Amino acid sequence: MAGVYKLNITESVEELKQIMKKQKNPSDKDRVQLLYLLKSEQTKTVQDAAKMLGKHRVTVQEWLKLYRDGGIIELLNHKPRVGRKHSIPQWAQDALSQRLQTGEEFKSYHEICQWLEKQLGIVSTYKTVHQLVRYRLKALPKASHTTSPSSTSEQS
Repeated sequence: MAGVYKLNITESVEELKQIMKKQKNPSDKDRVQLLYLLKSEQTKTVQDAAKMLGKHRVTVQEWLKLYRDGGIIELLNHKPRVGRKHSIPQWAQDALSQRLQTGEEFKSYHEICQWLEKQLGIVSTYKTVHQLVRYRLKALPKASHTTSPSSTSEQS
């Protein structure tokens, strides 16, 4: 029958249940559940298993290839995701963080952008600097807030 996946799953149905219960990561649980579905014969095809798990057929095939190549250990082994590099390097972030902590004040994010370019040679956008300072470094530029004359005068 086309689509039937022939794989020798060495773990028993009970072992797979126990392994599945121990998984904290939802993706890992899905991976073990795939083996459980195939071993318990609740599904016989990769496509049916993918539908039951809510995953793409190719993803399920990749998981099965991992299992075939290295067993349950390889199936649950994840490579660390590195992601995209920061546009402002770590050494520059450290220098900016130190500058923000010393008490030398910036009046705006634009001033921080200018400082990064002039002092460290790093050209960056306002948005990038704002996200870095506000959310990663948990700091704010010290803008002077003046009150309008109408709010300070008393009403008669």
